[in-house]
Amino acid sequence: MLYLTRKAGQTVVINDAIEVTVVEVRGRAVKLGFTFPSEATVLRKEIHEKILRENIEAARAGAALADVDLDTSGLSARLGEKPKT
Repeated sequence: MLYLTRKAGQTVVINDAIEVTVVEVRGRAVKLGFTFPSEATVLRKEIHEKILRENIEAARAGAALADVDLDTSGLSARLGEKPKT
């Protein structure tokens, strides 16, 4: 993980296309502003993890219905979970 120190009004550029600006610092909270291409997806981590879990469960349910062996270990590993068998 990369750690950076930025002050309010300062910006970080990622891959020449994404800008993250520190808008405000208030106590322990930081308000960030993002500028990014329309094709980029930005999600809070907890929402991203919820979607991954739902996708894993849907894949498992579909596999059970189709009686097909489906490997969801790659998605489970991204969430730090042990794959269910």
